[in-house]
Amino acid sequence: MSSVETTLRIGGDLPVHRLGLGAMRLHSTTPAVRAASISTARRAVEIGVTFIDTADAYELGLNEEMLAEALHPYPDGLVIATKGGHARPGGAWVPLGRPEYLRQQAELSLRRLRVERIDLYQLHRVDPKVPFAEQIGALRQLRDEGKIRHIGLSQVSVDQLVEARRITPVVSVQNRYNLTDRASEAVLEYCQAHGIAFIPWLPIKPSVASDGPLAEVAARLDATPAQVALAWLLRRSPVMLPIPGTSSTRHLEENFAAAGLELSTKDYSGLDALVPA
Repeated sequence: MSSVETTLRIGGDLPVHRLGLGAMRLHSTTPAVRAASISTARRAVEIGVTFIDTADAYELGLNEEMLAEALHPYPDGLVIATKGGHARPGGAWVPLGRPEYLRQQAELSLRRLRVERIDLYQLHRVDPKVPFAEQIGALRQLRDEGKIRHIGLSQVSVDQLVEARRITPVVSVQNRYNLTDRASEAVLEYCQAHGIAFIPWLPIKPSVASDGPLAEVAARLDATPAQVALAWLLRRSPVMLPIPGTSSTRHLEENFAAAGLELSTKDYSGLDALVPA
């Protein structure tokens, strides 16, 4: 059993298990695929996942609708976070941060998720064409109206995080981060210093290899490389909240089991040294 704390309080009042589920890989392309995705979402809650991350852009809202079909009425303690401000109108991702658009998307997410208030609503991407203060101000207004409980940001710098916090409380940051991609190290350190949840997206994929130090540690611990990569993240910082995504129930269960994996100081330090400070 790992000695790493497995619970994190988002915003101080939303206790969640520190291994969540990223729902982007759950699809609704066919009835069979949708049924399998619903089964995976339900299994996640059965094994103890209490934080699920989605977005209005995932299949144009179908991902949110699928989660509501699978899990509503939501059990006590389950937090479903969503995001707005990123779209794929022509196949390529485009940030859309106009206040009226963010408000529209938040209203649609409320409807699709079948809730009166979204526990965590995140700005999916900062739109460089819209004043940053206006984007954050739109989220603050939604919060003041009681339509969202907490505000989060995604793929931001320390300077942007500091600026946003001058306008409204920010309880989470969702940046790309994993064992071998630590470009957001300064953001993570800022989050840890201020008690802000850090939600790394893409927490596993680039880290998993069939050989090398990660595979060696995994073999020694009778674990998968993915489990070791997640265990390293959990030990890296107490504000870390990985959201590995999968459409496979088996991988879901394997990923969640990483919370109980104990890394020795030697193993942790050896993996940590894979990327120079």
